Amino acid sequence: MSKIPYWHVDAFSDRPFGGNQAAVMVLEDWLPDDVLVEIGGENMFAETAFVVKDETGEADWELRWCTPTYEIALCGHATLAAGHVLLSHHEWGEGRDRVAFRTRKSGTLEVQKSGEGYEVALPAIKTEPRPHPEAVKLLGAEPLLVHRNDSLYNIFLFENEAQVRALDPDLRALGEFGVDQFDCTAPGDKTDIVSRVFVPGAGVDEDSVTGSAHAALTPFWAERLGRDSFTAHQASQRGGDLTCRLDGDRVWLGGPCVTVVEGSFYL
Repeated sequence: MSKIPYWHVDAFSDRPFGGNQAAVMVLEDWLPDDVLVEIGGENMFAETAFVVKDETGEADWELRWCTPTYEIALCGHATLAAGHVLLSHHEWGEGRDRVAFRTRKSGTLEVQKSGEGYEVALPAIKTEPRPHPEAVKLLGAEPLLVHRNDSLYNIFLFENEAQVRALDPDLRALGEFGVDQFDCTAPGDKTDIVSRVFVPGAGVDEDSVTGSAHAALTPFWAERLGRDSFTAHQASQRGGDLTCRLDGDRVWLGGPCVTVVEGSFYL
């Protein structure tokens, strides 16, 4: 039986029970792919982040993420959580304020300390105007605009925050589109923008706070707001607040993290 260091982190939150939950597990070597997914299923969070020291010299650590059902290509909140663990709870992070992660499909990602929290750098995800009538009819309200790309990201712009909060989509039917992400957004009442994010095909009916969604929402809103930095709120049941900053072909998302469990996972 092996003993794996384990942390449960609420990312993009300054208090327990807020933001988005992620498990972070520090491995000596990679486990078989199916075992990583099984661990994700055991943890039952939107994502479990796995890190292994990077021996190539390209980055500090390798990083992978698993939902309860499959391995994904990009996860923002679990990357922020992994950075928080390594910089604030792990001996490796002593005296460091930045960590670089090598990923398999999303390049090199970074997390850096910022004020009382952290910022995570993700690739900026571009979308373009493209109708999606099959999905629109399942949202329960008509958006002003639809943006999409070929990488599973769908943005639906609504007039105001109240419309976004009132959405009651047909999640079972949306799940038939596979692992597509449905990002519903509008100008915010107390923040610059507000959003809700649905990914039912990936086993996450409504995500709590979604970094990858804001990697797409940041260039989308930067163009509309006429500035590269703004504030965001994801209006899920748990809720969470982010800062968003467009930096060339990268997006920096900022927020605090709270560790709520630290222990060992026995395998």
